[in-house]
Amino acid sequence: MSKRKESIVIPEGVTEVLLHACCAPCSSAIVEWMVNNGIRPTIFYFNPNIFPVGEYIIRKEESKRHAESLHLHWIDGDYDHQNWLHSVNGMEKEPERGKRCECCFRLRLLATAKKAHEIGISHFATTLASSRWKDLEQITRAGYAAQEMVEGTHFWAQNWRKGGLQDRRNELLKEYGFYNQQYCGCEFSMARLKHDFDNS
Repeated sequence: MSKRKESIVIPEGVTEVLLHACCAPCSSAIVEWMVNNGIRPTIFYFNPNIFPVGEYIIRKEESKRHAESLHLHWIDGDYDHQNWLHSVNGMEKEPERGKRCECCFRLRLLATAKKAHEIGISHFATTLASSRWKDLEQITRAGYAAQEMVEGTHFWAQNWRKGGLQDRRNELLKEYGFYNQQYCGCEFSMARLKHDFDNS
């Protein structure tokens, strides 16, 4: 018996959303689904966690290329890695999906909520909720915390791994020839790569 695909529920009346994008591969299927369902996403690329800067630039340019190919508005957030490091100070040794990650999500989604308010879009969402490397509950808490802090904004909490989007993501990754990173983004998450290499 095949598993029933979990449906994606559109918040009532929503036709536009500010979509925080962590990278082009994770954005691709979500953006396609939104456009096909009558929602116009504005892409907000805000990821000061990414290290080193060369990695950040590659991911940023791929996100921009994807948005431009679909004629979507793309917003470049500030890259202030030093401020990000300050925000996670004392949590450097936390494991992935630990306290450092939730702090990171809160910082990025608060910036997204503020940007949504600034440009007059009421709902915001994030592609972080599509990654197998992330804790969905942490992301949801961070999104609702941002919503509470920025009046007039609403977080669209959604598990973007469902509805066949994970498979579609992999197809679009090949179709676009996206650069596909192998770690979350920060220097602390790179430790997993070294661990995998040492144990290969």
